[in-house]
Amino acid sequence: MKKIPLRRCIGCFESKPKNELYRIVKTTEGEILLDKTGKKNGRGAYICSSKECLERAIKGKKLEKEFETKISDEIYEELRNIMGNN
Repeated sequence: MKKIPLRRCIGCFESKPKNELYRIVKTTEGEILLDKTGKKNGRGAYICSSKECLERAIKGKKLEKEFETKISDEIYEELRNIMGNN
C-alpha cells in the first residue's frame, strides 16, 4: 500500500491528503503564486478548498506569517475566485 502524503491546512490546522489541498508558494524571487501542480520550487503553504479556511487564514494573516512577507489583496482575490469556482 502506497503512503499518502499529508499536509496541514493553515486555516483549520487539520492534516489532510496533499491532493485535497491548494498549495500557495513563495518563489525564490519572492513572488506569491497559487501552485496548481504542487511541483513549483519555493516555500509552500497549504489550504483547504473551504472558503471558511481561506477567510480564517486571511483574517489571522497566516500566509503573511508563513512567508514572512506582505501579501497583496490581488492574491487573496485570486484565491477567493479559484475557490469560488470549485
